[in-house]
Amino acid sequence: MRIIDHVISGHSGGGSGRSHDVFDPNSGEVQARVNLGTSADLDAAVAAAQKVQPGWAATNPQRRARVMFKFKQLLEENMQELAELLASEHGKVVEDAKGDVQRGLEVIEFACGIPQALKGEYTQGAGPGIDVYSMRQPLGIGAGITPFNFPAMIPMWMFGMAIACGNAFILKPSERDPSVPVRLAELFLEAGAPEGLLQVVHGDKEMVDAILDHPAISAVSFVGSSDIAHYVYNRGVAAGKRIQAMGGAKNHGIIMPDADLDQAVSDLIGAAYGSAGERCMALPVVVPVGEDTAERLREKLLPAIDKLRPGISSDPEAQYGPVVTAEHRTRVENWIQKGVDEGAELVVDGRGFTLQGHEKGFFMGPSLFDHVTPDMESYREEIFGPVLQIVRAASFEEALELPSKHQYGNGVAIFTRNGHAAREFASRVNVGMVGINVPIPVPVSYHSFGGWKRSAFGDQNQYGMEGLRFWTKVKTVTQRWPDGSATGENAFVIPTMG
Repeated sequence: MRIIDHVISGHSGGGSGRSHDVFDPNSGEVQARVNLGTSADLDAAVAAAQKVQPGWAATNPQRRARVMFKFKQLLEENMQELAELLASEHGKVVEDAKGDVQRGLEVIEFACGIPQALKGEYTQGAGPGIDVYSMRQPLGIGAGITPFNFPAMIPMWMFGMAIACGNAFILKPSERDPSVPVRLAELFLEAGAPEGLLQVVHGDKEMVDAILDHPAISAVSFVGSSDIAHYVYNRGVAAGKRIQAMGGAKNHGIIMPDADLDQAVSDLIGAAYGSAGERCMALPVVVPVGEDTAERLREKLLPAIDKLRPGISSDPEAQYGPVVTAEHRTRVENWIQKGVDEGAELVVDGRGFTLQGHEKGFFMGPSLFDHVTPDMESYREEIFGPVLQIVRAASFEEALELPSKHQYGNGVAIFTRNGHAAREFASRVNVGMVGINVPIPVPVSYHSFGGWKRSAFGDQNQYGMEGLRFWTKVKTVTQRWPDGSATGENAFVIPTMG
């Protein structure tokens, strides 16, 4: 049995004596075990980080960027290996896994420009003989707690920016699919990073709490469910840390009567069922405006869903793979039953799906609900599986109100040919990320990712300039070089720049 251990500089382990099974979702079999750590393991990682971080912070940005460039090259060279490893533990198909790695790699590309991004501001002559300038300096040690659904992308969102800014970083990935984060740490070391700069600790709630409580960790970035994000935010802030905690989502796709339905359906199929719906930016709710739009949409969705092909992760013809664990499959199936019990029409039932030769795998067929209403719990909560819900709206205003009033505010999309409607929607909707004829509006690496309401806790978003601001603190210097003629008059009056 393969054992997955921590990546801690100069530390031989010890651990809690507990481990967590890592499954192959395609077969349902345990393929590895990951050792779960303790606060002592975290202490060892922090000690190594403290040893290396000052020297890394003192390394000029160009040299830090060179490590990022080399890491980017290694990611590209090892893309296939990383994607196959990721798919084998998560379940997403290999091509989708490559996208997971690629979107993280794009943040590394942005981090390669850290010399330009870190430049401060300067004002000459702010007062008589006085100049003022600001600089951004690293926080020290940062930590990331990442979810199972993007084991490559989200860790790189975090540590790419944090380390480029001069911090050391400790990553606690999901125990469900930990091998890719470990491999990323190995490649980062190969890229020329000093030992202890990027470390990986495995664990469950015990390790999460240890990270949130550790006095030497200055900032923590988290992605996961909203309830846990809220917990992480509150506990971390109480411990005096800077926290960004990204939570759940229930993203809506608004279909206006003038939308290109063929394109919209193609987009919906990929956004709702891709990666078995295990994306925080999936599109699990579609809102057709008007009964005619709803009927035409449903008519086109049914044959498209019928053509969907779930399969094993390595099948190049498969459009999505299994969900991550048997427990998660049961959870999704329970939500489907909940929708039925609440009175929604289950048009397509994906429960009970099996794949020949892989009967023990964690597979689900696609499910489709119609006539879902906002009062249903199955609408209010995140299902996180291959389930699409149709919520019919009578007007543009009603469609706008649905995502705006929902507890989650991660992403939303509108499909229309009307520029005025799109502009009005984008301006007024109470959601953090908006797509206009774009079903999964994840911003590019030089912007930033972040939702509103219960989808995010904290003031700053992931990656881009928002990420740089999160992982640094501003120091402002006001300087004067006297010429020797000062008399010392008014020395007790607060200085002004007049």
